[in-house]
Amino acid sequence: MSPADFDAWSQAELQRVETALDHHVCGDAPAGLGLAMRYGVLDGGKRLRPLLVLATAAAVQGHEGAALRAACAVELIHAYSLIHDDLPCMDNDVLRRGKPTVHVQFGEAQAMLAGDAMQALAFDVLTPDEHEADAPPAALQARLCRLLARASGVQGMAGGQAIDLASVGRPLDEPALQDMHRRKTGALLQASVLMGAVCGTVSPQAWQALADYGSAIGLAFQVVDDILDVTQASDVLGKTAGKDADHNKPTYVSLLGLAGARDRAASLHAQAQAALQRSALNDTALLAQLADRVVDRTS
Repeated sequence: MSPADFDAWSQAELQRVETALDHHVCGDAPAGLGLAMRYGVLDGGKRLRPLLVLATAAAVQGHEGAALRAACAVELIHAYSLIHDDLPCMDNDVLRRGKPTVHVQFGEAQAMLAGDAMQALAFDVLTPDEHEADAPPAALQARLCRLLARASGVQGMAGGQAIDLASVGRPLDEPALQDMHRRKTGALLQASVLMGAVCGTVSPQAWQALADYGSAIGLAFQVVDDILDVTQASDVLGKTAGKDADHNKPTYVSLLGLAGARDRAASLHAQAQAALQRSALNDTALLAQLADRVVDRTS
């Protein structure tokens, strides 16, 4: 697949996701809550997680309605996590996706509620009424909910954030740093791949290979994030640059150095591509391109 073909596919899929999110995240929630939710999730972000869902579902000829709903749900969880991460009690950040963070724009209480509501909405999106045209079978709904819940909770994102907050100013060795990031960032990226996979039928061999692919790019994404935090400006990143060093947080750059972090990202990229080869799926070109984009990105 050429980069141009991938770009055409991704633009079309991103528009589908944006349209669906616009439908699901209503602006008429009480007391302006819907406006804060829409501000936090619409018109911004790389949408990497939805693209991983949709690319994997395409590779396994999966249920299209379920895949689009899963793509929206995982983005809602990701967006809610960013809203909460930016709060003063967490990272206390004022810039996200090139604009003021939700708590800066709407106040801390409204930001907290917007995140809470988006988390709930993610699971509502995954479990439509059976009469809806794109409703997945009930068993598939349950599998999608379980994958997303596990990646979001103590075994995944929330657990990783707890480790992150507890690690400020403390040295971490690489296994501890890797554990933190596999939970905080990697779990939801891996879950995006697996949610796409359960929309179709895969062999145990392909499932394990896709899990390995998701694990590798999940960690690679964080390694590249750490690199960009010290090499790019805030206006390029769309968020505050250099904040990890300012907050004395352990990162791959602080542990391995810039060259070492780049080597680690390249190694993880190679692991991801090797996993796709092991999957023996007929067409993993979209997933291969996404792995390239994760490592080669500049923001």
